[in-house]
Formats: sequence, C-alpha cells, structure tokens
Amino acid sequence: MRIPFWECEGLLTIHNEYEIDDNFARIDFDAVHSMLTESYWTPGISKDQILKGASNSALCIAAYSNGLLIGFARVVSDRSRFAYLCDVIVHPDHQKRGIGRAMVKHAMLEPDLAPCRWMLATKDAHGVYADLGFTPLKEPERWMTFKPTEFIDPLVNSDETCC
Repeated sequence: MRIPFWECEGLLTIHNEYEIDDNFARIDFDAVHSMLTESYWTPGISKDQILKGASNSALCIAAYSNGLLIGFARVVSDRSRFAYLCDVIVHPDHQKRGIGRAMVKHAMLEPDLAPCRWMLATKDAHGVYADLGFTPLKEPERWMTFKPTEFIDPLVNSDETCC
C-alpha cells in the first residue's frame, strides 16, 4: 500500500544554496499564498483554494533559502499516464537562479510520475521548460478547455441523455 505523499518525509535535493524538498508537512502555505495571489494565473486566489489544490495533488515541491520558502510547484496526476505541472512560482528576489527548473526536474524524477505524459501551460517561461524536454503541443487542435464561471449541471435542461 502506498503512503500518501503528505504523510512521507519527502525527498530533499540541493540546488546551489537552495533546498528543494517535497515534504508536504514542511510547506509554509502562507508564503505560497503570498506568491500565488500575485501571479498572473491565480490573482487573488484564496489560501483555502491553495490548500485544497495542494492536498489533492500528486506531488508538491518547495524551494527554501535559509529555511524560508521561496518557491513552490505542484503536480496533478493519476500517477499512471498523465501529469499536469502547475503553480510553479519563485519569489522575485530569487528568480533567474535556476530554482524553478530545479523544482520541475525534482518532480520529473519522482518514480511514480516518471512514466507519465507531462503537460503544462505558461505565458512567459517556455525556455525553462524547453531545457527540460517540454515541447509545444503537436496537435493543439485536439485539446479543449472549459472554465465555468459558475457550476452548471450538464444534465439539467439537456436534450441529451447520458449513458
């Protein structure tokens, strides 16, 4: 039986003077909230949303400088075929030092995630991910997205039946 990642001590790696750690219990979610609420992809996100997302992720990683959290990333995955990398963020005072790349590499080395097809979305960090082997979608026309503004029950007022 696999122990949930948040009950494990995690794996620690060193990148220059920074610690990259996937020990969930160590993550300072106040610091994560402070960074993510200012990001372009989750402006104003609540701490509760961050905690719910992190708790339901396959892996969360943080970077530390002198014990203080300065970076965060998480992976949403079925641990079999699919891994979605998201919320990769590094505090502005520590950017351009390879920390984001080190956190992603740390995640990609997780044995349970190694066989997965990895996906991500970025507006401004294509080079970081290209260096790790990520490429643009080969057939983007096959992908779709849905972002509800409110919950819509697809079976209510539908002319189609399910199943």
